Amino acid sequence: MGWLEYIVDNPDRLLGMAIEHATYVLIAVAISSVIGVSLGILVHRNRAAASVVTAICATILTIPSFALFALMIPVVGLGNTSAVAALSAYALLPIVRNTITGLQELDPAMVESAKGMGMNARQRLVRVQLPLAWPVIIAGLRVATMLVVSIFAIASVVGADGLGQEIFRGLSNLGAVWAFDVVFAATVAIVVVALALDLFYVLLARLTTSRGLR
Repeated sequence: MGWLEYIVDNPDRLLGMAIEHATYVLIAVAISSVIGVSLGILVHRNRAAASVVTAICATILTIPSFALFALMIPVVGLGNTSAVAALSAYALLPIVRNTITGLQELDPAMVESAKGMGMNARQRLVRVQLPLAWPVIIAGLRVATMLVVSIFAIASVVGADGLGQEIFRGLSNLGAVWAFDVVFAATVAIVVVALALDLFYVLLARLTTSRGLR
């Protein structure tokens, strides 16, 4: 298993790329979270508006990754900035959809109870609605993160860092005996990054969700 030997012989190189990969994925998801949750909050009361916003986010997800990366180049240039901008757009759909779903499916009686206690709209949102919808929202964050982890590997075509660089290095040297090992090792590392980030969300959900909602 040459790919395993490659991992053993190059742990620092792969670890550094894995950390870069995870870092830029989390940056993209963080940006999408701010935008996506805000959009979900704005439109969840209006089903027509919610459908339009969800459809727009779904349309973005249908754009081929190479095309979207290319479209970002004139705006933000080559490199990690272009990749993060494109990936933030890709991550919107699951975050927006789950935010809308989580808020729309709340028990109206609970919201009315909060209103009866004298809470204004902002207080009801922050203290009642968002905490109750949080398990659904964080599920959207998990899906968005897994999506971005895989697509970020392709971002190396526009000069982004991360494990995609190793994959493209192997693919551009397929005639070499080590090429497949490099590609396979980088792919395994991406899977490990995805599993690590998913575990992070599992722990985050347990720490931020009340016991009654788990």
